[in-house]
Amino acid sequence: MGNCHRNNRNGANLPPFKNHNSQTPTHQKTNMVHSLPYALVDSSLRALAGQAEGFGRFAIGGLHGPLYHVTTLADDGPGSLRDGCRKKEPLWIVFEVSGTICLESYLNVSSYTTIDGRGQRIKLTGKGLRLKECEHVIICNLEFEGGRGPDVDAIQIKPRSKHIWIDRCSLRDYDDGLIDITRESTDITISRCHFSQHDKTMLIGADPSNTGDRCIRVTIHHCFFDGTRQRHPRVRFGKVHLYNNYTRNWGIYAVCASVESQIYSQSNIYEAGQKKVAFKYLTEKATDKEEAATGCIRSEGDLFVSGTQAGLTTEFVEHVTFNPCEYYPTWTVEAPTDALKQVLQHCTGWQSVRRPADQKATA
Repeated sequence: MGNCHRNNRNGANLPPFKNHNSQTPTHQKTNMVHSLPYALVDSSLRALAGQAEGFGRFAIGGLHGPLYHVTTLADDGPGSLRDGCRKKEPLWIVFEVSGTICLESYLNVSSYTTIDGRGQRIKLTGKGLRLKECEHVIICNLEFEGGRGPDVDAIQIKPRSKHIWIDRCSLRDYDDGLIDITRESTDITISRCHFSQHDKTMLIGADPSNTGDRCIRVTIHHCFFDGTRQRHPRVRFGKVHLYNNYTRNWGIYAVCASVESQIYSQSNIYEAGQKKVAFKYLTEKATDKEEAATGCIRSEGDLFVSGTQAGLTTEFVEHVTFNPCEYYPTWTVEAPTDALKQVLQHCTGWQSVRRPADQKATA
């Protein structure tokens, strides 16, 4: 437990934050009650920048750019979200309207952009966001629902994007995935999101031929996977840290490890419905290897309830699965209790929170 100072890539000093070092075994933390992350990120508009936990911790979004005000729900044109996202300079996008934006095509997001839905209720439908060869993007407090068409994801992160933070979003009912992270995209955090009414929820790693996906690193924490069928996530090649998520009533499996993936599952709640096995392993052959391989899952302090069977294999896990403390020193985690489950049911996804004042604008 302690304070941590970090610098963003432009050298600006970021404020300290306090969280809990999870190198302590989870069973020793039963006295930790509601040690939830991000207590200060709503204190001012740009307090989000650089504050993600996990692999996306360096994402600063549009910290150094001006505000862009979305004033219309139109798909394109002056004052639209698309018009703001295509600009190449750093930008912090906020909304002056609430309602549904029907995207007629994928909306490409530029580097150093924050899309900040606090203070309004914005739903994106039709198509989704595409983060293509970009870096330092923050997406906060939006809803995604009803994406239609082949290969239409709510948020598609590919190729070669990095330093991404997706926080407090509600995602449901797209024809393909809700979040796809593929083709050498890395250093990404997904936090406090609510996933529902969907089949293939989250794919990490494209296919066995994309061996460059060995670079992928993703943190997923304090999310609620609410009756979604599978892929919470499904992982190829990459390293994924899951902690304090609540996954319930899946239709096939909760988490799937495939070719060469390494998954560290820590203090999550897995609550089965009819399908009882939480963890699944699939064997695939990387194109640069002679033999097929599966992935590894290491479970530390996870809670399996309602007759849930872990389905773990322990072979080689201690020697192969990465430990997050090798990559970042601190993160906020508590014991997986009924109290945590209740919090995650009510405090994930889009939230009715005010838009904080922009201290940069008033300074």
